[in-house]
Amino acid sequence: MKQANVVKLENGVKISFSGDIEKQNVVEMVQRCQTGQCDCMSDESKQKIEGMEVSGENGNIKLSIKGDLDIEEIREAISKSPLIN
Repeated sequence: MKQANVVKLENGVKISFSGDIEKQNVVEMVQRCQTGQCDCMSDESKQKIEGMEVSGENGNIKLSIKGDLDIEEIREAISKSPLIN
């Protein structure tokens, strides 16, 4: 089972993915988002993103997103991502 825990940071959010999830899928999700090839979040939300960084390994992945983002908009984007679900 896949889980995504979203935590608000001073300069953005951190998402911890655990369970049956591959790092490559998270990396691909980030690349799609950065190049505008996904519909997971609104253009307004995308414009708030200043940077994204993926770390960790399969089953225990961290995604840090810098920017003035709201936890709910990130949770909604995760729920819409075909690569994560």
